[in-house]
Amino acid sequence: MSYALAEFLGTAVLVYLGDAVVANCILKGTKGFNGGWIVITFGWAFAVAIPVLMFGPFSGAHFNPAVTLGLASIGLTPWDQVPIYILTQFLGAFLGAFLVWLQYKDHFDQTDDPGTQLGVFATGPAIRSTGRNFISEFLGTFMLLFTIVGIGSTFYNIGSVDAAGADVAAHAVKAFGVGGIILVIGLSLGGTTGYAINPARDLGPRIMHAILPMKGKGGSDWGYAWIPVIAPILGGVAACLVAKAVGLV
Repeated sequence: MSYALAEFLGTAVLVYLGDAVVANCILKGTKGFNGGWIVITFGWAFAVAIPVLMFGPFSGAHFNPAVTLGLASIGLTPWDQVPIYILTQFLGAFLGAFLVWLQYKDHFDQTDDPGTQLGVFATGPAIRSTGRNFISEFLGTFMLLFTIVGIGSTFYNIGSVDAAGADVAAHAVKAFGVGGIILVIGLSLGGTTGYAINPARDLGPRIMHAILPMKGKGGSDWGYAWIPVIAPILGGVAACLVAKAVGLV
């Protein structure tokens, strides 16, 4: 499998499962209605771990432009591959978001609050404060990349990852280690902005929200949308540079 296809499919699975757990918890009439933050954070953790486990050997399982750009900034992803990584990540995010809408359409129709509808697709701050919202997304993504590089540097294309010869047990540990990082970021750091920590995961579904024919739909909050794009990219690059400086890479 090519790295481009792996990134497309992996990001689609990630967004489909991750946004769907939010839909299940906040849209009216679902079996999981009012499931709460713990359900959402655990759902998102496994939504990341599963495609990492599936597609990691083929692409390094970035699924996130902040990861791709961070690793490229320290020479661990070739710059000529970066545009393909990012393009396929966004295309996968579009597909994943569309599938969530397709599955939960009846419940979107029953949910008359436009903010709740948007919350399935994209993040938003609990308290709107541009500077602190930016810092929250920067620090969350910094911790994502710093810890991933620290606990499993070989997983993200450091050297050659051979799908046929990969150590299955080690790969599984790394994949669910990444899921654990996502879980603790959600539980510890996610309460301020909803921990987008991934431009494709936030902007891709936000664009899909804007174009889907949804009953009672409101705006897509474009005034906030730049924060979960720019802050994660800067946080991811900073984390990789620091990891290299201190000898984790």
